[in-house]
Amino acid sequence: MTSKDKSANKCQIIYFSHGGGPLPILGDNSHKAMIDFMRRLPTQLRKPEAILVISAHWEEGEATLLGAPNPPMFYDYYGFPEKAYEIIYSAPGSPELAHRIVDLLHNHNVEARIDPDRGFDHGLFIPLKLMYPEADIPSLQLSLVRGLSPLAHIALGKALRELRHENILVVGSGFSFHNLGAFSWQGTAAPDPQNDAFQEWLIEACTSQMTQTEREQHLINWERAPSARYCHPREEHLLPLHVCVGMAEAPGKTIFDNHILGKRAVAFLW
Repeated sequence: MTSKDKSANKCQIIYFSHGGGPLPILGDNSHKAMIDFMRRLPTQLRKPEAILVISAHWEEGEATLLGAPNPPMFYDYYGFPEKAYEIIYSAPGSPELAHRIVDLLHNHNVEARIDPDRGFDHGLFIPLKLMYPEADIPSLQLSLVRGLSPLAHIALGKALRELRHENILVVGSGFSFHNLGAFSWQGTAAPDPQNDAFQEWLIEACTSQMTQTEREQHLINWERAPSARYCHPREEHLLPLHVCVGMAEAPGKTIFDNHILGKRAVAFLW
């Protein structure tokens, strides 16, 4: 394979905010900017041969991959209208890729396993239903690791670097602001200097020309960022970003900076 061929097949890595439960699919107005962004996003990308999603909604004792050839739906939310439980995303899984990733993680001393039964949670099926409604691209999920160590999730991303020469879309599916008590469920975007400060810090950490070591140290010490714990009382929606940064080994670019549920949120592409 020539260097030109490798470049053509290089994977694409994205971190974005997947919204509040099923609301984007239900047409919630406070998600309009996100819905428009998701629907347009594939025009900025090569069509991938497979999609790997690191979902904020799955934590295991060790890194775990979906292994089902046809994953079922896993409606990991409650209290929504009946049609929220009728959403179907019928993309095939990729057991072969799941096993290759587990082997890759083991080769880098990361504990990993396959879950043959778990289905797609909304961290996958909400954004992918907007991006690729045909559901014709093999898709699988990778869990977070309990304990939510920033260092461990950067290491998880580093262990995935060999995938960068393949035509795979890697998605860190979280939310750059995730304080449930502070969201505006009516979608009113009131000024929030605390959130602005944190989002600006994230943009600087992810897109500036600092060294990779400096970038990783910023994210390992993310709790020192302005208003960090206001924006993330619990960090599960931030840590998919750490996996992406560890894997990308380069500055990204900001591809979304707008409001979801009344709060500013950002997305990055590498």
